[in-house]
Amino acid sequence: MALARIPRYSAMGLSLISFDTLPSDVNTEIVPLKAQDNGESKGVLYSKGGEKTVVCLMHPRADMSRHYAIPFLLEAGYAAFGQEGRWPSNDIACLHEMLLPDIAAGIKFLTEERGFEKVVFVGNSGGGSLYTFYQSQAVTEPPARLTVTPAGDPYDLNQFDLPPGDGMVIIAAHLGEGKFMQRAIDPSVTNEDDPLSCDPSLDMYNPENGFREPPEPSTYSADFIRRYTAAQDARVSRIDAIARGYIADQHYFQGLMRDEGFDKLSLTERTYIARRALVGRYMEIHRTEANLAYTDQSINPSSRDYGSLWSPRPDLFNYLEAGFAKYQTPRAWLSNWSGHSAFASVLDSIRKVTVPTLIINHSGDHVIYPADSEAILAASPAQDKELHAVDADHFGYPLPSKPNEGGREASLQIITKWLADRFAYH
Repeated sequence: MALARIPRYSAMGLSLISFDTLPSDVNTEIVPLKAQDNGESKGVLYSKGGEKTVVCLMHPRADMSRHYAIPFLLEAGYAAFGQEGRWPSNDIACLHEMLLPDIAAGIKFLTEERGFEKVVFVGNSGGGSLYTFYQSQAVTEPPARLTVTPAGDPYDLNQFDLPPGDGMVIIAAHLGEGKFMQRAIDPSVTNEDDPLSCDPSLDMYNPENGFREPPEPSTYSADFIRRYTAAQDARVSRIDAIARGYIADQHYFQGLMRDEGFDKLSLTERTYIARRALVGRYMEIHRTEANLAYTDQSINPSSRDYGSLWSPRPDLFNYLEAGFAKYQTPRAWLSNWSGHSAFASVLDSIRKVTVPTLIINHSGDHVIYPADSEAILAASPAQDKELHAVDADHFGYPLPSKPNEGGREASLQIITKWLADRFAYH
């Protein structure tokens, strides 16, 4: 029997979020940036000249400099700034906290050097939690901002100038990478060092638990769902403990290096301590393609078809080396993908976001469900806030069932009209 098709989007790469062509008479400027902590990032500024408002796009790891929204924004009279942070196309060592000065560096360039009067954020996918996290810290007066990372390392956001944005657009955005992972991680893993280890009583792909061979939908009992989600929570806690253990071990030996008696130790002892103090570790997070809603569409109902973001066969994709959060430093896991530890959580951050806010849910999204967008709307304190639903998948492509309806153009028409009602372009 031939292996079933595993990828949903075959070999498309960055073209999943990229535009094809730009309008005529567009000026394109590549902008190198240096943050106040000397972290380096870059962006691409697109403009026709004379715009008063610039729309910014950024993601924790993806390059937003060719985002599909950019041509629409330019035609509507807005400049666009697509930025990539200091960890481009890779979140193995990414810390959300250290991306905030990168965003600030971009805003300061746009307002102080290019003269834009208003800055609007467009947070697409992981950009939603990143930008709401930034805005929540930007509007927090020092010294009340965060002073440590989730790993407990000192990183004082009070020392940075963080100019707030003037508007917030959240499009096809989850509740935070950690919150997403909380319901996508496979709780049947029994040994974090063995990708095949499995507790069959917690395996969503076990027929005895309700799984059926695709494309037949699975049906999980209320009892299994309860045990499954509790075990997901427990596995995240277990991985957190492993990450914190590595960090604590490193901190312990770094402390020994600072002891007054360190220089009096033998070379062998000093070498042993120094290696333990400096050793870098990577964590391999197995099987992160295991959200019950991927195969049981009665869970978080929407217009999506069967499967996950990456595959119509999540039962197979779950065992690939690809996928979310597969390789992380301990610190990156805690800052990015831990639902218990990461600070970049939309429902926490949005409570401080009072600027005009637009939320767009793609009804066929395989990872963000209508209930997620509704929760963001409910948590938002903005007096000016809207929620719209558009028939599209996560990347804005039309639904197979409605090939001539919805899609990116529908979303972007909503965005550009919303902008025009609130922000001047010339």
